[in-house]
Amino acid sequence: MHQISGRWKLGFALALTTSILWGTLPIALKVAVERVDPQTVTWLRFLVSGTVLGLVLAARGTLPALAPLTRVDWILIAISLAGLLGNYLTFLHALRYLSPTVNQVLIQLAPMFLLLGGVALFRERLHAAQRAGVAALVLGLLLFFNQRLVNLHAQSAGFALGVGLLVIAALSWAVYGLAQKLLLRSLGSQQILLIMYVGATVVLLPMTHPSELAQVSTRHVVALIYCSANTLLSYGAFVAALEHWEVSRVSAVLATAPIFTLIAASLAQGLWPGLVPLEPLNAVSLLGALVVVAGSIASALGGRSGAA
Repeated sequence: MHQISGRWKLGFALALTTSILWGTLPIALKVAVERVDPQTVTWLRFLVSGTVLGLVLAARGTLPALAPLTRVDWILIAISLAGLLGNYLTFLHALRYLSPTVNQVLIQLAPMFLLLGGVALFRERLHAAQRAGVAALVLGLLLFFNQRLVNLHAQSAGFALGVGLLVIAALSWAVYGLAQKLLLRSLGSQQILLIMYVGATVVLLPMTHPSELAQVSTRHVVALIYCSANTLLSYGAFVAALEHWEVSRVSAVLATAPIFTLIAASLAQGLWPGLVPLEPLNAVSLLGALVVVAGSIASALGGRSGAA
């Protein structure tokens, strides 16, 4: 079993970086899928990330050695790849029915599923402060999106479809994260990512339409570039965080992503009115934001050891 380094400060910083990147990603994705289909957007992200990471690892002489991998390792690779592709594609399709902010709050089921998986699969222990933090995090998310949640029953069929897709995306991502955690005993984090990127690029190729990329405007080009860079940086930070911190604590920090989505949406609305739907805020929502942050910090740091 892979052993974490215990460097919780580094793990926290990496997890927070991932949260910020994932929080801002739906804004760019919402713009990108206006002109390019989800399969092609996803394929481009994996192609760019795989190419850059492959060149870096080749220069360092640390490309993954495939020969020593066992049958179990290959099964875990297949599970990880299926989970990652499932998450990317269903999340992007859901963006066609939901706003970026709604997408991001519902996808927070993913770190919660990952947290539960870490407890069940890796026997990670939740201390009292962490359990209280998880409860506060859930309550905070409900308060933060109170205006949306009270109207769930009155939403359109498209909204219901988007919600269903996001549940699938969340489950897929948790499966990916847990399988990747197991793979860390045989491969380094960056080596795993390269295998994922290359595998996803090959699998998605028959379903893509690269000709659509020649018909995009400048803002779509910028969005696609950011999406591709975000993939490389965010997943690099995520897998590195798993090397230093428990799954349950990393997942707790990732639950703050909706806050960054809302901030990014507000900034986008101010700079480019009408670019993305802006989620309304009331006093209860602001209180919820504070509770989410407090709950995430308590879940992440509660009961930690003194390792630096």
